[in-house]
Amino acid sequence: MDNYYIMSMVAALPAIIVAMSVHEYAHAQVASWLGDDTPERLGRLTMNPFAHVSWLGFLMILLLQFGWAKPVIINPANFKNKKLGDVLVSIAGPIANLIVAFIAALALVLAYYYNMELSDGLVRVLRSMLILNINFAVFNLLPIPPLDGAHIVSAFLSPEWQMKYWQWQRFSFIILILLIYSPLLSMILIPASTFIMKAFSGLAGLILYFL
Repeated sequence: MDNYYIMSMVAALPAIIVAMSVHEYAHAQVASWLGDDTPERLGRLTMNPFAHVSWLGFLMILLLQFGWAKPVIINPANFKNKKLGDVLVSIAGPIANLIVAFIAALALVLAYYYNMELSDGLVRVLRSMLILNINFAVFNLLPIPPLDGAHIVSAFLSPEWQMKYWQWQRFSFIILILLIYSPLLSMILIPASTFIMKAFSGLAGLILYFL
């Protein structure tokens, strides 16, 4: 195992922890704003990573750059509009990850624009923040139960089709593992992640240009 690989793994650790914590906290906070106190009662309305990190998901994202955290339990019955509430809570996690990724992109572009001398370790951490948060957001938007994308798709289905759709959840882990080890996932996620990364870098550069 060479030094470059070891340094990359070390730099990825804080990025993974932040990605998981921010993602799940966003779910919990939006649910709380919409009137559901379930996440707060279960101790999830916090940025403490120990409340959110799934160690298996942590290992998967460390090794494969795609993984998961402990899901936040919500009670849609507490929302005024159950479907809309479920969609807003579901999309909050990926959006939070994308916000963190953009901040990382802005920091990298800022350092380049003003010729700042950053340590190699800090650059690695910022790049990991950018890449892993984008990957975490895109991965969780896949329409595979129980990922966030499935909740969004489910909101537009009839009750009958919702029931059929969520029956696939029993096979979700197998489906995800097969996807991870197949070229199909790379064909979907790599172009999407690359597009978002370039868009964020371009937007960050545009913002700094007008400052």
